[in-house]
Amino acid sequence: MRALYTLAWWALLPFAFLYLLGRSRRQPEYRRHWGERLGGAPDPGDRPVIWLHAVSVGETRAAAPLIQALLARHPDHTLLLTHTTPTGRATGAELFGGQVVQAYLPYDLPWCVARFLARARPRLGVILETEVWPNLLAACERRGVPVYLVNARMSEKSARGYARFGPLTRASLARFQAIAAQSAADAERLQRLGAPAAVVAGNLKFDVPPPADTAKRAAELRAAYGTRFVFLAASTREGEEALLLDALAALDLPDLLLVIVPRHPQRFEEVARLIEARGLRLARRSERRAVAPGVSVFLGDSMGEMAAYYAAADVAYVGGSLLPHGGQNLIEAAAAGVPVLIGPHTWNFAEAAQQAVDCGAALRVQDVGQLVERVTALYADSALRQAMAAAGLAYAREHRGATERVMAMLAPAIEGG
Repeated sequence: MRALYTLAWWALLPFAFLYLLGRSRRQPEYRRHWGERLGGAPDPGDRPVIWLHAVSVGETRAAAPLIQALLARHPDHTLLLTHTTPTGRATGAELFGGQVVQAYLPYDLPWCVARFLARARPRLGVILETEVWPNLLAACERRGVPVYLVNARMSEKSARGYARFGPLTRASLARFQAIAAQSAADAERLQRLGAPAAVVAGNLKFDVPPPADTAKRAAELRAAYGTRFVFLAASTREGEEALLLDALAALDLPDLLLVIVPRHPQRFEEVARLIEARGLRLARRSERRAVAPGVSVFLGDSMGEMAAYYAAADVAYVGGSLLPHGGQNLIEAAAAGVPVLIGPHTWNFAEAAQQAVDCGAALRVQDVGQLVERVTALYADSALRQAMAAAGLAYAREHRGATERVMAMLAPAIEGG
């Protein structure tokens, strides 16, 4: 089956580069570093290499506490951080600068991954969340490079998809040296698909501290908002902004300010057009000025400020969950001490979302109409907002510690290599 998989990759390879060209029309970064996608990793130098793969922005931010721990405890090693998307790579550069070597992960063709491993020479590999690349894992096994899957998650929906390719999935998952799962449910689904017994280490995202300048940026935002009641729609996905704009426009809350921060920066202008098409007055973070009277929507068109947006909000909806996108990470919102609203579609963070609801840090809504009702109720009930904020802080505090458990798993391969 892996031979058929490889044949499919060969057939799709020209289209992969056409895809990069298409994406580059909106994000020119997609035209850069094509050689790395064919295995041309940069020379990491003479020190032993720890290779980590974080596909995009969310995984890169989740990897931060682990990378900082590795840098602090193994300064004699080089950390090679690979990504799939330009936004992931930019996030890695923002967070770690010259402390790590960065590259794109190669396409999963045998010669590409062999070239990558020959150039990078990793002592071990650490893959964040759920990236299962059959040829890459087989090549690592042949070269004696142990690969760990950490912060692993596997939703029921994803499990059904992987199960369609049962033999290939089982053979690939069996090649991981060890797995650190986010939850017992994730561990069970991975093992059912053929993975080795997984350690339940928790979610690394609970260990991610806010950026050092979060308080300063949050104060800037609050100063710009003035005395308005701020409802933040964070990490929104396609289709959600229109729902929110139409529903909240009907609310009779004169001091309400809707702050929208799209999940993907390439959608900033698209969302601005949606707002303006409805005749709503718009302010933008990039303008760096106070919100004028009569402005009803503030567009968060900036990168790296999500923690500040949460800290400056009165109530936050975590995007990707009103429509079937699977939901975005709500841990950062809870840790900021802001009342959280989520929709029905949270399979990407199923356990974290349910735990937040159960402890009172979050409220789940079934549709945009119910979301508007919850916003109205929270607007009128400061005591409920304070109780949810306190529950969120406690929830985030109680679930920390995944970094140390993952470090203990990796220690034998790093120190005994």
